[in-house]
Amino acid sequence: MINIKQLVFVIGIFLSILTGFMLIPMSFALIYGEETIGDFMLSAIFTGSVAIFCIQSGRLHDIRLNIRDMFVLTCATWLAVSLCAALPFALYHGITYTDAFFETMSGITTTGSTVLSGLDNMDHSILIWRSLLQWLGGIGFIVMAVAVLPFLNVGGMRLFRTESSDWSDKATPRTQYMAKNLFWVYGCLTLLCSFCYHQAGMNWFEAINHAMTTLSTGGYSTSDNSMAHFSNAAHWVGIVFMLAGGLPLLMFVQSIQQRNISIWNDQQVKGFLLFVATVSFSIALWLSLHKNLSFIDALRLSSFNVISVVTTTGYGLTDYQAWGAFASTAFLFLMLIGSCSGSTSGGIKIFRFQISMVIMRQQIKQQFHPKGLFKDTFNGHKVSEDIVRSLVTFIMLFFIVILGLSMILVLTGLDIITSFTGAITAVANVGPGLGPIIGPAGNFSSLSDVAKWALAFGMLLGRLEILTVAVLCHPQFWRY
Repeated sequence: MINIKQLVFVIGIFLSILTGFMLIPMSFALIYGEETIGDFMLSAIFTGSVAIFCIQSGRLHDIRLNIRDMFVLTCATWLAVSLCAALPFALYHGITYTDAFFETMSGITTTGSTVLSGLDNMDHSILIWRSLLQWLGGIGFIVMAVAVLPFLNVGGMRLFRTESSDWSDKATPRTQYMAKNLFWVYGCLTLLCSFCYHQAGMNWFEAINHAMTTLSTGGYSTSDNSMAHFSNAAHWVGIVFMLAGGLPLLMFVQSIQQRNISIWNDQQVKGFLLFVATVSFSIALWLSLHKNLSFIDALRLSSFNVISVVTTTGYGLTDYQAWGAFASTAFLFLMLIGSCSGSTSGGIKIFRFQISMVIMRQQIKQQFHPKGLFKDTFNGHKVSEDIVRSLVTFIMLFFIVILGLSMILVLTGLDIITSFTGAITAVANVGPGLGPIIGPAGNFSSLSDVAKWALAFGMLLGRLEILTVAVLCHPQFWRY
């Protein structure tokens, strides 16, 4: 039986936190004398009232959540927070609730797809709210990825199970300690990124906004031209900190605690960095030979765009579709890959490809030695059968969801390229797709309401690693 009162209480806690964060853009509206102060005040009053109602309705002295509760809580929390966080956008002039919810879901899942334009002249309070949503979504997913998803055995995530993934009473202090350290490192990296962006020519408002959306690998910008609006030095800063956002944040914490660079001792991290370096260098070489660019400029453009897509940040710098079929094909595959587990990025994640390679090599060996016994290991951990089943199920569902979402988008009147890459970019939480409508030079504003709601649901599925939501659709989940 689902513990409804306990779930309502916890959701109320999250909504109360969201209410507190609404005071930040409200302060910006007050400082800059913007009319949005009323929008954020009304949104905060409504969200706070709902939070108080949930807390009072579900107040209990002892909260004990089982595995079924965790599945429901994970999905319900992200949905409830998104519904309330959309209110400031919906009250802003010219934005429907459909567009507001799409923008919010894209922000809080760190997807980065947008329906808004005229960002250069938009109110500071709205811009900071967009960036803040991505920043909160990033740290929220990191905590979920290292503490919740391994416990739920989602998509092979059990390989990364830590002591904080144990939901027993004894583990609660460890979980809180881990979350505090993750938040501290995430915040410090954001401040460092802000300083570097400021040194690269951004004003402080631009630097803070872009730092939040860089570390969260979200990709929201304060300009319609995205990162193309800023200096080459800012592009290099973005490259460094997007990479940092694509690495496991828990390993930064462990490196500081153990006073050594343990982040370089991880098989997943080494594979990811080697992959990014190889692809970036290959495309840079191709650009320098075919587009008459200096190798340094080619390397900057290729590295920024490759890292932006593979970490699912989605910043726009240049329309890489104009680079030709080779580059467009490469970026289509990069949309699917993603970076490391325990990072803020989306996608399939690099470790799942690495485990698949391990299994494939062992299967080939088995063909030569049918009676041989081979031990499948990854990063020093045994790849058990339940991890393999979970991984295969995740990948199958990932592509089934993309196919189903593509069909829905086609039925709304979109062309095949827009529909297919739109589905990929939503489920993989990348941001831009391909084609003239939703490509790096476009946005999602012209899509129908049905398409926007479908894509928003796809973003949520991708952010929660699909299986977390798919479990709720199984009748047996609700029988007992």
